[in-house]
Amino acid sequence: MSAPLSLFAGSVDQVIDDLFAPFATRLSNVVFYELELFGVGIPLIVVWLMVGAIFLTVFLRFQPITGLGHSLKVIRGKFTRKTDPGEVSSFQALATELSGTVGLGNIAGVAVAITIGGPGAALWIIIFGLLAMSMKMAEATLGVKYRQIAGDGTTSGGPMYYLREGLAEVGWPRLGKFLAVFYAITTLIGVFGAGNLFQANQVAAIIVDSTGGDSSFLADKLWIIGLVMALVAGFVIIGGIKKIADWTSAITPAMAILYTVSVLIILAMNITNIPHAFWLMIEGAFTGEGVAGGIVGVAIVGIQRALFSNVGGVGTAGMAHSAVKTDEPATEGYTAMWEPLVDSVIICTLTALAIITTGLHEADAGDGSTGAGVALTSQAFATVSAWFPYLLTVAVVLFGFSTVLSYAYYGQKALGYLTKNSAVADKIFQFVWVAAVVVGSAVSLDSVVAFSDATLFLMAVPNLLGLYFLSKLVRLEILRHKKKAVVGTIREVPEDLQVGLRDHEPTPEQIEREKTRRHKAREHRKRVRSGFRSAQRKRGVDVDALEDPDKKV
Repeated sequence: MSAPLSLFAGSVDQVIDDLFAPFATRLSNVVFYELELFGVGIPLIVVWLMVGAIFLTVFLRFQPITGLGHSLKVIRGKFTRKTDPGEVSSFQALATELSGTVGLGNIAGVAVAITIGGPGAALWIIIFGLLAMSMKMAEATLGVKYRQIAGDGTTSGGPMYYLREGLAEVGWPRLGKFLAVFYAITTLIGVFGAGNLFQANQVAAIIVDSTGGDSSFLADKLWIIGLVMALVAGFVIIGGIKKIADWTSAITPAMAILYTVSVLIILAMNITNIPHAFWLMIEGAFTGEGVAGGIVGVAIVGIQRALFSNVGGVGTAGMAHSAVKTDEPATEGYTAMWEPLVDSVIICTLTALAIITTGLHEADAGDGSTGAGVALTSQAFATVSAWFPYLLTVAVVLFGFSTVLSYAYYGQKALGYLTKNSAVADKIFQFVWVAAVVVGSAVSLDSVVAFSDATLFLMAVPNLLGLYFLSKLVRLEILRHKKKAVVGTIREVPEDLQVGLRDHEPTPEQIEREKTRRHKAREHRKRVRSGFRSAQRKRGVDVDALEDPDKKV
């Protein structure tokens, strides 16, 4: 950095750190409070989420496994119409949520987990990724079920709404209102640190490191990187969820393909080491050799990294999928369950194999930071060629930038709930969010990020309470939808009317045809209902009394 900028960044860091550090430390101590088990500290928040994931997986009858085939048809839009209420396709919502979860945790977090907990930590990441699928499924289903649709077609949904409306429906209105406001506040704080300041800071640091480190032209001009990110992010964010979904549905597949192909090349060069790598993962997961607490220690390392990566139970899936074009809430449950599968099972496994097959699982993880984790993965890429780590840099930049986009949407939804969707508040948020990208790239704000990380996982407390209270409603929605699909009650939508991966806007002619179809369907239901009532009356049944419990018989 140049002297003035360095002085500015340093002074800002120091002032904010002095003000924020006490609050950040206290909140982190509460949220990540640890219980001692076999000499290992187990964060209570990890236990809270782990129990919720296991409960929902069993309670939903293992739908992430048994419903996998059906989910592929849902994602391709086979059961949703372009004329259904909503703003984006199922695939775009999936991409938006994945853009917020697939990121530095999949690259740096996995590398650090393996060097700390051994190769066995990778298997626990996979196991918990599979369990987290049920939590995402529940969040997305409730997000659609309790969303609000404005007159102009825009949607508002997420945990705030299903906590308030859903808990009121089951007899807990006051608790629902409190938890909804609490969730919105923690979301607004949490997304700024984890989804903005931290991402911008790490992207800037990684770009500088890959372009020469201290001798890089950008070493004392981090604000330039932040400014470029901010300008592009601002262009996208101002367009709302449709623009964000357009970008994330393009960026997410691109970055996933780039990273996957790159790792596959590494694995191809070390193909003889792959069987042994899998054996090390299995053996290490159930022995925990060299890790404090043995199997418990390695399990906690893996599970905690999986949580930090896919954020299952935090509730963001409920916001992303509430904007989808659908009349069936369960369709988004079947879509959202793919997020932990892609994030914690596929991408994290690829990173783990790249680290283990190149022998870097025995390397020193340094201070265990994100930077150290990326450096370790970069070493694995360098085994292919000296220029190969540049591909990792591109992937990391895409991961970080896409997270900035998706978390901006979550922040806007939380603020919209608190301000009753004030347009002025929304514009102020967009301006502050874009400005924070520049600030985050130039200064570290460690205490702010620590505070936000704790707040982000504090979101899981009200959200998971809501999932428990509403679990019967979730199961009813999901299993009823699955049953209707099996028996053929739900039929595939005509191809020209199906919501495609990115093509989801209906033509005027389709809208008119859909109005006619819906009108005929309503009339048909009326005729069936009228015929049923007439038949019951002929049998001497007082139909009115049956439909009105308060009527005296």
